[in-house]
Amino acid sequence: MKVNEAQFIISAVGPSQYPNDALPEIALAGRSNVGKSSLINRLIQRKNLARTSSQPGKTQTLNYYLINTDLYFVDLPGYGYAKVSKTKREVWGKFIEDYLLKRKEIKLLLLLVDLRHPPSKDDVGMYKWLKHVDVPICVVATKADKIPKSKWQKHLKIVRDALIFDPSDRLIIFSSETGMGKDELWQVIEDAIEVASEEEEDEALQS
Repeated sequence: MKVNEAQFIISAVGPSQYPNDALPEIALAGRSNVGKSSLINRLIQRKNLARTSSQPGKTQTLNYYLINTDLYFVDLPGYGYAKVSKTKREVWGKFIEDYLLKRKEIKLLLLLVDLRHPPSKDDVGMYKWLKHVDVPICVVATKADKIPKSKWQKHLKIVRDALIFDPSDRLIIFSSETGMGKDELWQVIEDAIEVASEEEEDEALQS
């Protein structure tokens, strides 16, 4: 996709603040500092639109970015940051769960994992839960530039084994630094939106 326009819309703290224009939403989830904001910036070829932070756990809202007036990227709060209180983690968890279960505009969730390290318990739990509730998933293995290319397949196997990865899902190696995986990921996003649109048309015809 050629991005001609991209803008930050809102940091939403509840459904009343979500956009109501019914555009497709591509959600991004992952543990704190896995690179969600950097991935968004690379996909849209902007350096600082999505707000990156060296302080894990900073994102506490759903950050909406409008792309070409065609779709939204929705950056979810990072999970697994130990210095965030248990109470706050529980609030975030319920907040994210409600969004993922009830928001019909979600067409795909990008689950980011750090290719350098085995998936955390939170990563595994999130993937398992998403499969259970039938949210469309693409796993994105970030920070690939940080390890030698010769070790990519070894690390990918660790990711697949830890997640008990479903081969029907997509798994993409990505680097925000080099742009590797950008075009492939855009294709996955466009395909997901197209498939969802066709399914909705079919449902409308049957009703």
